[in-house]
Amino acid sequence: MSEDSVCTKEHCLYCFDVLNSYLTGEKIKKPTFPNKKYPLFVTWHLIIRGEEYLRGCIGNFKAMEVHQGLKRYALISSLQDSRFEPVTKKEFPKLTCAVSLLHDFEEVDDIYDWEVGVHGIWIEFEDIDGEELTATFLPEVAEEQNWSKKKTIDSALRKGGYSGPKITEEYRQTIKLTRYRSDKKSVSYEDYLQYKETKNE
Repeated sequence: MSEDSVCTKEHCLYCFDVLNSYLTGEKIKKPTFPNKKYPLFVTWHLIIRGEEYLRGCIGNFKAMEVHQGLKRYALISSLQDSRFEPVTKKEFPKLTCAVSLLHDFEEVDDIYDWEVGVHGIWIEFEDIDGEELTATFLPEVAEEQNWSKKKTIDSALRKGGYSGPKITEEYRQTIKLTRYRSDKKSVSYEDYLQYKETKNE
């Protein structure tokens, strides 16, 4: 990745700005980072008594201009992740935000040809009723969960909606797996407050 395209904290601060604008009506300052095209994900965590809890994570594998992509997914991930209720104004000061810009997508012949903690995986598979399904895990997930490659693949299958009673090795070998890398940065609400103070000086 070229130096001016690497994910920076400014990407995350912009997501905070977008969500803050939605919750309070404050205007958003136009981003100054390069508007290159990337597949991207926005992840929100809630900090409670020092512990971090996932609060929303959604993105898109279709490369899009990051200004528009972050503006869109900052809200979708915080307000429309079906696993959670929408983020509230009360929760806002307890949030952290992470942005992942995805790159180096490679379809592999061997579904185990990727490295935990280095690659994310994107799988495409057919459910027992013939429905075509997909799922992904960003590179940090398997490492954080202490999963093996097989456990990560199985978890991705279940996440994507596989409804079979048991996942066999024979079935695993039918999936299509693409590995990718991610450049990720994250910021806290405290970082965002400092940014706002600097911005308003």
